[in-house]
Amino acid sequence: MEKAREVLVIGGNRYFGKRLIRRLLAAGDRVTVLNRGSAAPPAGARHLVADRDDENSLREALGSRTFDVVVDQVCYTPRQAALARRVFAGRTRRYVMTSTVEVYEYEDSPAALVPESAVDPRTVAVDLELPWDDPEFLDSHYGEGKRQAEAVLAADPAFPYVAVRVAHVLGGDDDFTGRLAHYADRIRTGAPIAVPLVNRPATYIHVEEIADFLAWAAGADFTGPVNAASHGLLSTEDLCEAVAARLPGGRVELRTVEVGEVSPLSFARSYGMDNTRAGRLGFTFGEVHQWLPKAVAETLGGGD
Repeated sequence: MEKAREVLVIGGNRYFGKRLIRRLLAAGDRVTVLNRGSAAPPAGARHLVADRDDENSLREALGSRTFDVVVDQVCYTPRQAALARRVFAGRTRRYVMTSTVEVYEYEDSPAALVPESAVDPRTVAVDLELPWDDPEFLDSHYGEGKRQAEAVLAADPAFPYVAVRVAHVLGGDDDFTGRLAHYADRIRTGAPIAVPLVNRPATYIHVEEIADFLAWAAGADFTGPVNAASHGLLSTEDLCEAVAARLPGGRVELRTVEVGEVSPLSFARSYGMDNTRAGRLGFTFGEVHQWLPKAVAETLGGGD
């Protein structure tokens, strides 16, 4: 009988993180969840309380524990990555970091989907002295923080890391982002939806699909960056059409703006990711247009 894997999930208390934990438990893994104690993990998982930004706190909580896999759901900065690399070197056989499509924020290629090679973390400059502890700075440098975090992990060839570059996630009745609700509010009332003058489509992934992907990546043996996105692109118009289908009597009015804030999930640059590598490694993605109506229904509920 195969021995159960020891898996540590850092963060993971909400949205696709909690779905990941349930999948790991269902697969027979022994799952430990580490967080600051703000919420208990799903039933069946063990719980460690520590501040992942405090190396002493993290080492004390971990003790002598080792893991087959670590899935880090909350690594946002190169400082956090550097600390994690120090602590988990020799303590795990596999380290999976959830990264983001935002690492490609400078790779605007509207004519083609962007492959992982467009951002090689081994060539990304790292600046640990930037104000990464400032929430406002971190919020406005989200993609850069993730890009540099990947670079820190990639700098040690012996560290077995994976960076899952996650597309924009939709679906679930617990979507805390409010992005689809933004569209529903405006369509329901006929209020204008602000979009950029040049409005590019993007790749997406369903909340259940990214949980499946992370669980699969935890058990695979590849390393390095990998894109996680469903097949197909969605435009702002596609999103509006799907939301309007749940709101009889609603009205869609797109209004272009040259400057100022635009609606969420409307982009002046391309955020299309090429998922070929994951497919070659053995993961089968769904089609975004097939699951979009379901995602909208889950998020908005009962036709609301």
